[in-house]
Amino acid sequence: MAQGTETPAGPPDSPSPGATGSAAYLRRRTLRRGSAGWLLLTGLGVAYVVSGDFSGWNIGLSKGGFGGLAVAMVLMGVMYACLVFALAELSAILPTAGGGYGFARRALGTWGGFLTGTAILIEYILAPAAISIFIGDYVESLGLFGLTSGWPVYLACFAIFISIHLWGVGEALRFSLVVTAIAVAALLIFAVGAFTEFDAGRLNDIPADPSAFGSNSWLPYGLLGIWAAFPFGMWFFLGVEGVPLAAEEAKDPVRSMPKALAISLAVLVFLALITFVSATGAQGADAIKEAGNPLVVALQGTGEPTALSRFVNYAGLAGLVASFFSLIFAGSRQLFALSRAGYLPRFLSLTNRRKSPYLGLLIPGVIGFTLAAWSGNGGRMLNVAVFGATISYALMALSHIVLRRREPDLPRPYRTPGGAGTSGAAFVLACSALVATFLVDRDAAFIALGVYAVALAYFAFYSRHRLVAAAPEEEFAALAAAEAELKRD
Repeated sequence: MAQGTETPAGPPDSPSPGATGSAAYLRRRTLRRGSAGWLLLTGLGVAYVVSGDFSGWNIGLSKGGFGGLAVAMVLMGVMYACLVFALAELSAILPTAGGGYGFARRALGTWGGFLTGTAILIEYILAPAAISIFIGDYVESLGLFGLTSGWPVYLACFAIFISIHLWGVGEALRFSLVVTAIAVAALLIFAVGAFTEFDAGRLNDIPADPSAFGSNSWLPYGLLGIWAAFPFGMWFFLGVEGVPLAAEEAKDPVRSMPKALAISLAVLVFLALITFVSATGAQGADAIKEAGNPLVVALQGTGEPTALSRFVNYAGLAGLVASFFSLIFAGSRQLFALSRAGYLPRFLSLTNRRKSPYLGLLIPGVIGFTLAAWSGNGGRMLNVAVFGATISYALMALSHIVLRRREPDLPRPYRTPGGAGTSGAAFVLACSALVATFLVDRDAAFIALGVYAVALAYFAFYSRHRLVAAAPEEEFAALAAAEAELKRD
């Protein structure tokens, strides 16, 4: 048994030690295996991110201008590519619902696992709350059913889409794939329309700030503007790292997971390039830098709505729904894995008859709805989510480096191109992005740190003494420790 862990003890949720008890404990915490092939997993990866193409990234133009955001987007794209290659290897080694937490648990121990899992939870609980507010704004701007942005819309979002998830993972991912396909098609149609209005001279029309070091027409806010634009360059890719959270429900995860990660990233890179360049060149960087709906502004400017701009407006709502829906899935699986292993209260990992973690869906949903209704500040919540994401990226990249060095002989069905050098690049860029969040929204960064501190106190004083040895991530770690001890002997 791994040091610091225990088998579940005491009824009803924590059966007595022994094989029978462990089997009963896990039987009530089982996901539906074989529900997702590589196509559904690829759709999930794109769905996590696609809303970022419709809104949010353009604020980076107000931080770095076209040149600054372009460099930031490329560097963040490199970070995600390196991270995805590392995660493809790790998910083939450890195909469990823990995802990044499971990888860090194996490489960095219980503290590393909890630090990573908590950072991922911050991202996947705060992001849906923020997106529900954006959905409300879209519903109001489109005049749908005469509704205004407010708590009834937020409640409807959480209630409807959590219900679909409770129905079953296969049904949920198929729904996500359809909505994502609509959003991707809309982005392609938008790009065709925007390129008909393209003018390269509009890309750098933001006036340069003479007081900024290194400023020019392409870098109006100087060299520091590149760094400040990092979090917005991430919006084109934020969330794709969540694909491994579906590993336990995937068909042949050893093969399908690396394939889905690679294809989804390739799709996202293509969408990022055409959206960024066409939207900025259609109306100019200055016109869209603070727009809540930059693609619509890129098509119609300050003029009357066109048929194409209306279509893109509705499609933007589809993109938001796709990301909202998939991020709920990711948050529930991360919470499920942490709970099943005892890092969080164990009752949160119970599953229903359709093998969905119902409390892992409902409780984050209640938290997300409450935050949305209370705050109404989607931008601030997304900045908190980005802060959590960058911490998790750094720790997942570090986990890959540690496992490569500590367990070089570990069977690796898929190997990361470039090895530890690739994950090392992801680690450096993730740390840079983490620091950049303080340049963008210092209050959001400190809010995330406060949440982190409360969670770590809970782990330090309570849950780390009550971990469940029968959980897959703990068993993997225990076997690795036993093998290492045999080698030393």
